[in-house]
Amino acid sequence: MRQIKSEQISSAVSKLCHQANISLPDDIFFALQKAAKNESGAAKSILEDIIKNAEIAKKEDIPLCQDTGMANFFVKIGKEVFIEDGDIYSAINQGAAESYKNNYLRKSIVSDPIIRKNTGDNTPANIYIDIVEGSQIEIVFMPKGGGSSNASILKMLSPAESWTGVENFVLNAVKEKGRNACPPLILGIGIGGDFESIGLLAKKSLLREIGSKNPNNFYAQKEDDLLNKINALGIGAMGLGGKTTALAVFINTKATHIASLPVAISFQCHSSRRAKITL
Repeated sequence: MRQIKSEQISSAVSKLCHQANISLPDDIFFALQKAAKNESGAAKSILEDIIKNAEIAKKEDIPLCQDTGMANFFVKIGKEVFIEDGDIYSAINQGAAESYKNNYLRKSIVSDPIIRKNTGDNTPANIYIDIVEGSQIEIVFMPKGGGSSNASILKMLSPAESWTGVENFVLNAVKEKGRNACPPLILGIGIGGDFESIGLLAKKSLLREIGSKNPNNFYAQKEDDLLNKINALGIGAMGLGGKTTALAVFINTKATHIASLPVAISFQCHSSRRAKITL
């Protein structure tokens, strides 16, 4: 059994929150550069401004976006790990709170959806835990902005609608909501499971890197097809027209009931931030 102190987890989480909010992942940055080369006019100018913003944020150690997001943590805990002096939930929330306060990141979380009093430290975080083999803890942090989250959508389709129903649902959602989610977008699509699990399935797919392939050939092809059809809509960067409405489409699936075909779309903006550490 390997022992890890809770303060070690909190310290690592604090660094993750800071890193993710100021530094765009390489795969996102390179995808934006590639998109800019294929555009012209206003679309090219907008993408170049987005790239310049990312460069300034990293150089000046300031947030990529004023919306520093709701804190999402995806945690894999090895079976042979024991956490000293606390628990994983408290340790992560403490690290996130310290980072958002000490690094002057915007605090966007209210304690109640109707009363709406700000918690003052951007917690509580969403913490998703999987128990795995081994003696390590892997923590992935993804701050999710309100604009992209508000565009996200779920629908319980009839199984008879099959892939055609899924595709129509995705394309219609992008037409209706894509402009409000700060495109170019990254779309996480969950298919299967049930009402409770499908949103998380879609959100988890956003952790993939641009350029990665779906391990299922059928869905790998569907990801490419959807990306092409979404970009053909002409919504473009920041909704002002162009060839690049989305940078990537990621599909996640799981088993579902014979009477069900749940589909969820987790919209992500061009500032698709994430950072990972292994303890």
